[in-house]
Amino acid sequence: MIAQRLPTILPELTYENAIEVTKIYSVAGMLKENSMMIFTPPYRNPHHSASGTSIIGGGSNPSPGEVSLAHEGVLFLDELPEFRRDTIEALRQPMEDGRVCISRVRGKFVYPSRFMLIGSMNPCPCGYFGYELKECRCSPIQIKNYLNRISGPVLDRIDIHIAVEPVKFSEINGNSLEESSSEIKKRVQKTRNIQLERFDGEGINCNAHMRTKHIKKFCKYDDKCMLLLENAFRVMSLSTRAYNKILKISRTIADMCESKVIEENHVAEAIQYRLLDRKYWG
Repeated sequence: MIAQRLPTILPELTYENAIEVTKIYSVAGMLKENSMMIFTPPYRNPHHSASGTSIIGGGSNPSPGEVSLAHEGVLFLDELPEFRRDTIEALRQPMEDGRVCISRVRGKFVYPSRFMLIGSMNPCPCGYFGYELKECRCSPIQIKNYLNRISGPVLDRIDIHIAVEPVKFSEINGNSLEESSSEIKKRVQKTRNIQLERFDGEGINCNAHMRTKHIKKFCKYDDKCMLLLENAFRVMSLSTRAYNKILKISRTIADMCESKVIEENHVAEAIQYRLLDRKYWG
């Protein structure tokens, strides 16, 4: 449900991004009749039985796959371990490069694939590993084999890892008014506007697309942050990629707080979003 609601709070596509998305859907023959341009971020939710070709793209007449149809939008893979291992591993290149290269005898085809990946999974086959109120029925080897369907390199490319706790009855039956998507979207758009202004002329439009040169230029922090990052890097055995993702998330949290520089509390919050892979896969 969270993944399905996410597109409702994403900012509208820029004109340049809308052209890219519209071209992809036109090539795939999926542009709706009487539709001129697509300005809403796409949302794709393929079933876990989908083939690698349908996810990545290709075929005898190479066409865009789900990773390209989700360009500038959301690709939701529910029950991630149920997807074929080679299909999951094939996501590594488009996640890293933001594009898919398909080579055939007829030529080489390149489709953009800069998407937000959301993957959901249970902690074990029965779903109760680590759950306080119900005992897990799985053996240690079953849990290990289940978790190992997702490799370390794939986990490393996912920015945020969080556990979604079961909702309590009092929360379901409560009368409190929740914040609407339209209100949340205003905050998201405000944060995106800050990033669009920052990256004007840099060839990117948000923190997630920052390369190393952008991180060094725009992720400024003080000595307290450096000590916190150094300790996390050592204790959590972070890779360079994971370290850079923490900095990107810290920069985004700072933007949401309208802070020019990254502060210690921003880094501390970002680090909390990288703990789940250490808890279950560490």
